[in-house]
Amino acid sequence: MTAKTAIDQTGAPGWLQALPFGLVFLFFFVLPLAFVVIVSFWDYNDYEMLPSFTTRSYVETFEGCLAELPNLCTILKTYVSTAKFCLIVWLATLLVGFTIAYFLAFHIKTVTTQMVLFLVCTIPFWTSNVIRMISWIPLLGRNGLVNLALEKAHIVNAPLEWLLYSPFSVTLAFVHLFTFFMVVPIFNSMMRIDRRLVEAAYDAGASGWQTLWNLIIPLCKPGVVIGSIFVVTIVMGDFVTFDVMGGEQIASAGKVVETRLNALQFPPAAANAVILLGVTLLIIVGLNRIVDVRKEL
Repeated sequence: MTAKTAIDQTGAPGWLQALPFGLVFLFFFVLPLAFVVIVSFWDYNDYEMLPSFTTRSYVETFEGCLAELPNLCTILKTYVSTAKFCLIVWLATLLVGFTIAYFLAFHIKTVTTQMVLFLVCTIPFWTSNVIRMISWIPLLGRNGLVNLALEKAHIVNAPLEWLLYSPFSVTLAFVHLFTFFMVVPIFNSMMRIDRRLVEAAYDAGASGWQTLWNLIIPLCKPGVVIGSIFVVTIVMGDFVTFDVMGGEQIASAGKVVETRLNALQFPPAAANAVILLGVTLLIIVGLNRIVDVRKEL
């Protein structure tokens, strides 16, 4: 009996089985996104939104950019800064996540131990992101444990100011918060690798690094790309981490949207959200060109 015959015998066509998820996707993703796009083309004043078509919000967002060339205007500087954080966080989470996944997949022999250690990696997710961020403040502050330890060890003569409320602390918080999003898909890809291929590589005289570079990494590309999409999309739209760990001194693309919302300027906020979505989609398309994730799943 084929799978198609088994489905046909249930009496429910495929489109009907997918209908509940399709409705959820429609009402909670497609329609809200469509409303955001529509509102981004509305006019507004100090008191209300005016449902008339205009590109005012987009024009105001990039106003002055041409006049400042070859220098970048404020909005472009913000996006460049956000992209820089995305790149740094992506590299850090990739290195840490790949190392953890490789250790779990190839150095832990029993499935039970693998699952136990994998669950240990999820423990930080039992608490709020904000709590996990705040936990860094007593460690990295001017009078925090790290500075006290460095001063007592006579490594520094004065507290290090750049440990907290700086690009370093923002990057550290991002890596702490989102490395697990890189571990899961890479670990899944590694567990699907046929171990006989690894044994064959060693039998053929390949060293550990050669096996890693020429066999394991290429076969892990789907997991790397999926993890990269998770990390990049989250960092691009984040503003809470920038606020808490950056001391509200570091601009981000998500912060632009949040600032507009706080000022009750909903059309400009929607326009910036659409721009941010467009930039993120371009990054995802670029990553998807490396590996067709749909074929690999």
